[in-house]
Amino acid sequence: MNWYDKLSEYFPIEEMKSKEHMDALLKDKKNVYLKEEGPHHVLMLVETETFVFIDYLFVSAESRGAGLGRKLLDSLKAKGKPIILEVEPLDYEDTDSEKRLKFYAREHFRHASKIGYRRRSLATGEHNEMEILFWSPTDADEQSVYEAMKTTYEEIHTYKDETFYGDQYDPTDKVLFFDKEDKENILEAFMVSK
Repeated sequence: MNWYDKLSEYFPIEEMKSKEHMDALLKDKKNVYLKEEGPHHVLMLVETETFVFIDYLFVSAESRGAGLGRKLLDSLKAKGKPIILEVEPLDYEDTDSEKRLKFYAREHFRHASKIGYRRRSLATGEHNEMEILFWSPTDADEQSVYEAMKTTYEEIHTYKDETFYGDQYDPTDKVLFFDKEDKENILEAFMVSK
């Protein structure tokens, strides 16, 4: 099974970019959009001078619990930049969502509780809420995470959207929000003491 099939089998359709979109990013933005794959994982990421954004992280079911996810994150942490990712809110009917949140809590990621993120899928037309998690070696603030998310949305997520989907994604100010009030911390139930 090729890398794209692995991702599309694991991630819901509303979160997936098309193969054409991802191929174009790998070609046209090869200095920032990167793919790492092995027999048991696929990692798609954005790396800039100031942050790393994990677009997709897939670890095969037979390799989960063997430390591969931690090893991949450790290699990103070694870059010494904030690491940012989108995650689905906790869904008690989807056991993977709880496992993902536990994993990122164990890896000392924080919930960006001031950032709202609600985007419309061009594949389904549905709006889906996502939460932003981040890890930082220098205690980055949520404002800098918000700015990195805006860059990622504008430069990566919506890249040539009309070409690949025949439609445009919503503008950034309709998708990303920075609030003064904190939302409930989705990682709090999974926090481990340092």
